[in-house]
Amino acid sequence: MTSSDDGGYVHDPATFDDDSSDGDTSAHDRHPDDVDREFDWRGWVLVGVIFIALIVAPVGILLVPPDASIYRTALIVLPLFPALALALTAVWATTRP
Repeated sequence: MTSSDDGGYVHDPATFDDDSSDGDTSAHDRHPDDVDREFDWRGWVLVGVIFIALIVAPVGILLVPPDASIYRTALIVLPLFPALALALTAVWATTRP
């Protein structure tokens, strides 16, 4: 195989920005410093859910343990609710329209 036989696509970093002249200014082309990313009420909601998921839920399980017959299942299932709330809230708080 010779060096002139590239077999297809060859990346040329010099031509990376050449296609930006088509006028497309979609959101993925903006620099992160140009986007308004303040810590607003969405951030405080996320902090509250983090507090509930990492502090309130485990302390609640320790102080009010479930019934002995379902104790093992409860220790597996009960942390799932705050974790699910945390995951959904994190996605909601970090995605902007």
